Amino acid sequence: MNKTVNLIWGGLLLVFISSCIGTTDKTELKLAHGLPTDHPVHQSMEFMAKRAGELSDGKLIIEVYPAEQLGSEQQCVELVQIGSLAITKVSAAVMESFADDYKVFGLPYIFKSKEHAFRILDGDIGKDLLLSTKDKWIRGLCYYDAGSRSFYTKSKPITHPDDLTGLKIRVMRSITAVEMIRALGGSATPISWGELYTALQSGVVDGAENNPPSLYTSRHYEVCKYYSLDEHTTIPDVLVISQLIWDKLSEQEKEWVQQAADESAVLERKLWQESEKESLEEIKKAGVQINYPDKEPFIERVQPLLESYHDNEIIYSYIKRIQASE
Repeated sequence: MNKTVNLIWGGLLLVFISSCIGTTDKTELKLAHGLPTDHPVHQSMEFMAKRAGELSDGKLIIEVYPAEQLGSEQQCVELVQIGSLAITKVSAAVMESFADDYKVFGLPYIFKSKEHAFRILDGDIGKDLLLSTKDKWIRGLCYYDAGSRSFYTKSKPITHPDDLTGLKIRVMRSITAVEMIRALGGSATPISWGELYTALQSGVVDGAENNPPSLYTSRHYEVCKYYSLDEHTTIPDVLVISQLIWDKLSEQEKEWVQQAADESAVLERKLWQESEKESLEEIKKAGVQINYPDKEPFIERVQPLLESYHDNEIIYSYIKRIQASE
């Protein structure tokens, strides 16, 4: 029954949101995502749409559909794959299911700092990964800052990896995320984002891990009063376009799309920084205890996880290249 419903839903949506190139002298692309309109990523996408119109003198139109209007993140990625949606935003952690190489971005403490992460993302490694899913009909355009993920918990702060022993921690549906929690001594529990507030309230999980804006906008701080900024992972978001649609664009249109995307990434990083600062201030006002644990014990605990990729020639090569870069 579910397969039949999904097929019907997909067929109707195909008719409704046709994002293919129009037959007029204007090209219209649909961009959809699951974030609210006050989110830095949405604001940056609106900027991208505006810039595409300016660069093309109105010949390239990007319509933005926020807040899951056209489906969840997973559904939007699937629609991009088949060319029914032009552009969407997806976490690099989710991209692991499309290209194994993306796992490197989900490894704990792979980046030395935020600046180091940006240099990698904007350099050859980042560019290689953006194009690594072309054969899956998904083409990366640029990276958006999604901050660093840290632990927030209900009963006690996480100041050392030993504090995770016996705790059930919600993670994304990412193999790398599960392996990381296990390496640190906790019990990884994949739960969808929409179900997490209730799971925290009812005790299904003892805590979760995410960036400050996500903790604030989700209101999880109402349940979890301890936030420990260990910043174990810095996983970017990826702005992707359907390779099927990209191939139909003219060279000039491709340049407009890419330039608008690149400029939106610059803005998004600025907006994200402002959002992080505001979010930390607000959750502190709400009574959340913010801790700054020593990261060294966490870094030491996850080293075996990084070394476990020794036999994976491609990922281990990425690890060494990132670690060797300044």
